[in-house]
Amino acid sequence: MTIVQRWRSLASGLISEIVMSPLSCLASAAAAAAVFAVASPAHAFLGGGYATVTADRAHMAARLQTSAAATHTLHQLTLANGGLVREFSRPDGTIFAVTWRGPGRPDLRRLLGDHFGALQADNARRSGRPRRLPLMVNRSDFVVVSGGHPGAFWGVAYLPQAAPAGFSPSELR
Repeated sequence: MTIVQRWRSLASGLISEIVMSPLSCLASAAAAAAVFAVASPAHAFLGGGYATVTADRAHMAARLQTSAAATHTLHQLTLANGGLVREFSRPDGTIFAVTWRGPGRPDLRRLLGDHFGALQADNARRSGRPRRLPLMVNRSDFVVVSGGHPGAFWGVAYLPQAAPAGFSPSELR
């Protein structure tokens, strides 16, 4: 059973218990939170730790290749569809940048972690018309540039303040 299926199952159970009893609802909510915390897989994400890069490799069914540079370590994940995700980590293991290119966008919610909400907020529709613009965020603490079309997507996301001394954003190309 996938995490989504577990969560849906728990949510439907919670809804029926809400109707029955507020006390049992509280107990079920606590149980659901505990199950979700245990069932949620670790994954590397922007601002997260290095130790979770292998979880990304498994989740994406990718081949992992790691190389060291003067200021950082580069983890290249080659996806089955030919796409490439590159995760940059500081010497302390913190992921400070992620890039991607390939026939489809990778799971950005997974790669951006807590910063995914900023991507959504900065790219929300301001009118009822669909947007056909590249995804962009340009904040002092978070930058994303992403574009492409079906069959050829690309993107860069990084935390400028988390980058190690001596690192140049031009290395993200």
